[in-house]
Amino acid sequence: MTLLTFGQTNNNEKLIELGKNYKDFMFRNEPTKDVFKDMKANVPENLKTATDFILQTITTKSKLLTQQFLSRPDDQTLKQIFIIRAINLNLRKENQIDNNKLIDSLTSESIPTYELVDNYYGMLFTAVGNKNQPFDFSRIDFKLKDYNFKDDTEKGIFFLRCMRDCNSVIWGYMNVVKPPNTQKAYDNIKKYPRFNGRPYYQYTDFYFTDFEMKIVQDEGEQSYKSYYLDKYYETLLFHLICLNKEGGTEKEKNDLLLGSILKERNLYKFTKYKDTLEDIFKEQKQE
Repeated sequence: MTLLTFGQTNNNEKLIELGKNYKDFMFRNEPTKDVFKDMKANVPENLKTATDFILQTITTKSKLLTQQFLSRPDDQTLKQIFIIRAINLNLRKENQIDNNKLIDSLTSESIPTYELVDNYYGMLFTAVGNKNQPFDFSRIDFKLKDYNFKDDTEKGIFFLRCMRDCNSVIWGYMNVVKPPNTQKAYDNIKKYPRFNGRPYYQYTDFYFTDFEMKIVQDEGEQSYKSYYLDKYYETLLFHLICLNKEGGTEKEKNDLLLGSILKERNLYKFTKYKDTLEDIFKEQKQE
């Protein structure tokens, strides 16, 4: 019992340390050599994979886009990383709960696997966006069969979390700037990654069963596909606007319209752009 208690205490201390460092250095702040040294010291054996991952999320020009980190970790590691992020969020609150109690509560709680997978890849792509500047995925080809995913849902989560961050790269050019800076947006769209050897928009495996989870902080659970597919449809429509404004060829436009989920009417229920999409294809028929 003494050994077990000591081991749990040691684990909790390391989880709290990782959570604090993730909070402090996940954006543009750079950790010192001493921070890295301390993080690498006294790591319990069962926390080594989670520690390596957090180290990469706070490292500029990280190795997160290598197979080692793109590959789905085991469920225990996924839960540890989920807890580390929860500690980071707790530390940002004015009325914090004790981190040891938070760890104990989440450790005993049964958290859906898809939520854990979403959390992992959300942290991964957020870290790449924050630390690996400037944005350029043009040489990246994500081979989804190589990342140990258990089903199409996990593959879909990976894709949608990646494209959510790709969307954020161009969102300002399309929404904040007046008029929209389609040239800048299109320059970044050209730097989007490939998936399974094909352009990003040709990924269409979104017919997995929908599920609900808490996506936006301080809000209740919501449909996963309604949130992330809506963001993805927005990205595809931004791409189409850029092709229209920046001299895209008819072939490029048709490839996007007919090779992506823009044409998938069965998925329109997941997006607020339903009417826009139906109008686009009505115009296509008339032409």
